Amino acid sequence: MEKKKITLKNGEVIHYIEQGEGENVILLIHGNFSSSLHYTPLLNRLPKNVRVIAPDLRGYGDSSYYIRITSLADLAKDMHLFLEAKGIKEAFVVGWSLGGGVAMEMAANHPKDVLKLVLINSTTHRGYPIFKKDEKGQPLVGQVYESADALGKDPIQVVPLLEAQRTQNFAIMSYIFDATIYTVNKPSVEDNKLWIDESLKQKCLIDADWALANLNMSDVHNFYNAGTQNINRIKCPVLHTWGDHDIVVPKYMVMENVKALESNSELIVYENCGHSPLVDVPDRLTQDILDFLEI
Repeated sequence: MEKKKITLKNGEVIHYIEQGEGENVILLIHGNFSSSLHYTPLLNRLPKNVRVIAPDLRGYGDSSYYIRITSLADLAKDMHLFLEAKGIKEAFVVGWSLGGGVAMEMAANHPKDVLKLVLINSTTHRGYPIFKKDEKGQPLVGQVYESADALGKDPIQVVPLLEAQRTQNFAIMSYIFDATIYTVNKPSVEDNKLWIDESLKQKCLIDADWALANLNMSDVHNFYNAGTQNINRIKCPVLHTWGDHDIVVPKYMVMENVKALESNSELIVYENCGHSPLVDVPDRLTQDILDFLEI
């Protein structure tokens, strides 16, 4: 799939995939260590009478990274500017993993942009904390990093991925994905090469991890901050999906989102599915999204 590009008002250049035509628009927001191309299983299955757009977030894939992000709200603002630049007034928004956090910030801060929200194995709205480690590499729960640059030296959760991206080490990145994301089914050799190559392009890993740790849309302190309470501003219908073999996003994180958005939420749990329903249950995921969006 060939990417197009567009320049936002803030100067960032966003590369994206677009397919289909029609009044209904679906915006696909990818997760960490990935890009628009990780959505190819969904793109291949969605009907061509629906306009589908999958951008590379700032600092991911082929998109620029001129200004460092400090929060997922920064990426949500990018997506607002992206829709504006494309002349799109509203869209159905789908977010996977970190992309779920971006999508929630988008629905809270730019509610007119979002008709319905689909959160695929999403991070909790209360953030994905990274704690300091002891001499054995175990997390010191409650002990947080003081800055993004300090967090970037975390020996367990950050440095190995950062080094793999810095050295363009395909084998290490592929091993990490196999061990954490593809815990049920494995992608084809061709897809795996495409997606790992895209993951190795990431330019914002430290800042993205810092943004995830600081994400807190609740009114409860998450060790990093007291929270914005923005989760209460999401009024659109929300579909949550989760795989029961997901070791990246545990069930409690998804249930925190469901509980916070209880009055407008639906939950689907996929059996024998890991962190990527796009690989493990792509047909079911596609149909469930279409049914929920009613398009």
